[in-house]
Amino acid sequence: MRRSLASRPEGVATRRLNELAETLDIMLPELTVRIAAVEHLLVEKQLCTHEDLVRSREFVDRPRSRS
Repeated sequence: MRRSLASRPEGVATRRLNELAETLDIMLPELTVRIAAVEHLLVEKQLCTHEDLVRSREFVDRPRSRS
């Protein structure tokens, strides 16, 4: 008796990865918009400068040393 692809472990993993990819495709643009709005307010309320935001992004983008 053959099992369907969805019931095989690799089929389940593939389906789950596809679901996660779809969820991320929905969530990431929304998250990006919210971050941009917060950054805009930080600059508008003079809590930081645009340069501060650029430096913070550069800090986050730095490769981490593995200890």
